[in-house]
Amino acid sequence: MEIKDNEFQRQFETTVDDQMLSVEYSVQDRKIFLTRVNTPDDFDNDDVVNDFLKEILAIAEEKKLRVVPVHPKVASFFRKNPVYKEMLPPGIRI
Repeated sequence: MEIKDNEFQRQFETTVDDQMLSVEYSVQDRKIFLTRVNTPDDFDNDDVVNDFLKEILAIAEEKKLRVVPVHPKVASFFRKNPVYKEMLPPGIRI
């Protein structure tokens, strides 16, 4: 999966089956806030969204950023994948 970091629009983007998926973010004080997950209305493949989030978390880990899940889909991803809970900043519990 190829991910583009569109810094101008502050979102990660990828294309799946000619449909664009994006996750909006904000970076502050070595933390990345994942604020919104944008998918087309007729897109319902949660496995692809989960793979997309895993790739984004790999980028955040490479940049040594903590992840703050703001959007409910991202928070749900952290609940289902406890291996990533170490990336949460201190004091944030999901």
